[in-house]
Amino acid sequence: MSMYELSVTGDTSVLKKRTRVRMNGIRQMIGPEGRARADAAIAAKVVKHPAYLDADEVFTYLSVGEEVDTREIIRDAWSRGKTVAVPRCVEGTNLMEWYRIDDFEGLEQGAYGIEEPAADPARLMEVPGPGTDVKAVAIVPGYSFDDKGYRLGYGGGYYDVFLPTFGGDSVGLCRRQQWSEEPLNFDEHDVPVDYVVIG
Repeated sequence: MSMYELSVTGDTSVLKKRTRVRMNGIRQMIGPEGRARADAAIAAKVVKHPAYLDADEVFTYLSVGEEVDTREIIRDAWSRGKTVAVPRCVEGTNLMEWYRIDDFEGLEQGAYGIEEPAADPARLMEVPGPGTDVKAVAIVPGYSFDDKGYRLGYGGGYYDVFLPTFGGDSVGLCRRQQWSEEPLNFDEHDVPVDYVVIG
């Protein structure tokens, strides 16, 4: 039985919480300047990644706090004429709706202190599901990732719901200090990303 199979068999919630605390400490220790350098390196790699270059639509989170910054990636996507969609959490659920944005104006303070787009029906994007012809990429946040693409998220379950429904490529963003050399604990519903960009 592999380490991955072993990790699925037990209760992973406590292990995940412990790892979140540890990774949050590491993220703080990197410091603002270190995070900025790492994030610039990550953005430079993402905008050259085949999955990103091939995509017409970019589904990305809006970074907040100490998360890997996504704004340079978003600006690059706009400059290339790509459609950019960012999530809005659906209250009382672990679902996200995705809305097209053309600038950073008009964002609202949403759940967890995250900036969200206004709920404008005219800008609501349909998430391309598996088997569709739409070329799309999802930029995925996380405390940590491992070499199988499994991620340690923030515990809300939003991307656990989103990723299985997404038909494009998924790219996780990870600073080198937050990369996990060991397999991360995961549950049966956890979905790995297709690629991880490390900086």
